[in-house]
Amino acid sequence: MAQRISRKVIDSIRKLRQKGFSLNEIRKLYPIGYGSLYRYIKDVEMFPEYKKTWLGKRGGSIKRKKLAEKIALREAKKVIKNLSYNEKLLFITALYWGEGNKKDFGLTNSDPELIRIFIHGLLNLLRVEKNRIRVSIRIFEDMNKKKCLEYWSKITGIPFGEFANVNILKGKKKGKLLYGMCRIRVLKGGNMLKYMVALRLVVAEKFYPRSSTDRTEVS
Repeated sequence: MAQRISRKVIDSIRKLRQKGFSLNEIRKLYPIGYGSLYRYIKDVEMFPEYKKTWLGKRGGSIKRKKLAEKIALREAKKVIKNLSYNEKLLFITALYWGEGNKKDFGLTNSDPELIRIFIHGLLNLLRVEKNRIRVSIRIFEDMNKKKCLEYWSKITGIPFGEFANVNILKGKKKGKLLYGMCRIRVLKGGNMLKYMVALRLVVAEKFYPRSSTDRTEVS
C-alpha cells in the first residue's frame, strides 16, 4: 500500500529542499521512503544561496563513500591473501548454490564478474572442455543485439557465432541490465551437478551437523 503523505508535509519537504536539505536530512525530520520522498522533491529548484552548500554536502558524501570503500578493500586484502584450489572450488560452489539451475548444470546472471569467475572455475578448477560450454543470452527487443553479443563474447571468451541462443523478450530493458542476462550451460553436466550438490551438502554439514534423516539426497 502506498504511503499517505499530507499536503502540509509535502509542502514542508519541498521548502526544505529549496533550502538545500539532502534526502537523508529530510528523512530525519520526516521518515518517508526514499522513493516517495524523491518523487516530491525531484522537480524542486534550490535557492541559489543554498545550492553551493548542498553541493558541498554531496561532495563530502562521495568522499566518505570512497574512503569507506578504500578501507573495506584494505581489510578484505588482509583477510584474503591467496586462494587455494579448495577455497576457489568452494567459492564456485557457493555461486552455483545461489545462482545455478537445479535440474541441469547451468547458471544465469547479469553480473559480468560473476559470469567471468564461473567460466574460469569451469575451465581451470573443474577441467571442463571449452567445447562443452554453451552460452545463451536473454535481451529485450529495444536493446542492441550486436553490442550485447560482443559484450558477452568478451566476458565469456566464447565467439558469439558459437552462442547457443539469443532469446529476445518483448518490452523494454529494466533497471541496469545494459547487456541482458547471460546463461552458461555445460553439456552432459549431470555428474558435475551432482558434485556441486554434494559439495553444498558437505559445506552445510560443517556449519550445522544434521541427522541422517535430515540430509537431502543427491539426485
